[in-house]
Amino acid sequence: MRVKCSDTQLLNSQLLTKKVITKLNLASQPFRNRTLPYLISLLFLAFAVAGAVLSFASWRDAAARNEIAKSDIERMNTELQGLKGKGALVQQQLSPEQQAILIAAHKLVANKSFGWSRLFADLESSLPGSVSVSRIGVQNVFNDGDKTKAELEFAVLSRDYQSVMTMIENMNNSGVFQAELRGQNLQKTESITFTEYTLRLLYTPRMSYSPTAPSDVAQTGQGGIQ
Repeated sequence: MRVKCSDTQLLNSQLLTKKVITKLNLASQPFRNRTLPYLISLLFLAFAVAGAVLSFASWRDAAARNEIAKSDIERMNTELQGLKGKGALVQQQLSPEQQAILIAAHKLVANKSFGWSRLFADLESSLPGSVSVSRIGVQNVFNDGDKTKAELEFAVLSRDYQSVMTMIENMNNSGVFQAELRGQNLQKTESITFTEYTLRLLYTPRMSYSPTAPSDVAQTGQGGIQ
């Protein structure tokens, strides 16, 4: 009986061992989850497609902006050529005197030592209250030694001849203007009669600007530069 019991136990032990080995044998239980690799592949493919789409969209946007920039450049070049042509046509229609004045005005603007604000301030310091500026024209700009001088056509309006003479005296005593009366033209309206006086001015800007206004300078609403 003892032998039979031992044999039975041995047989059961062998069966159990065989069963465990069978469960541990992966070849007998092959991997059957085939969905996960496909899902991972599809995910990577989706990322790749999305990246390609974004890159293509960026390329199209850059190409569109490049075309717009080219179109704008071509349009501006066309406008520039048209303006140059109009400028050349206008210059051809100018008289030699007008061309000389235009060249002088360009030289005056380009000259860094000349300032319109300084000119206006110097003029304002010489104008009596009953005299107003009506016109300033540049005739010539030239260098005299180390000084820049401008020859100006200058016109003023006034009802008082003596005020104009006072203005000319103030200019000639200022050290920056040389004024010479060239002509006068009587002007009449329905309510007022006045005279336009034309002068030749030779203007020499100060090296350092510190004008001293006379006691009878123009007041607001009474005269001055207009």
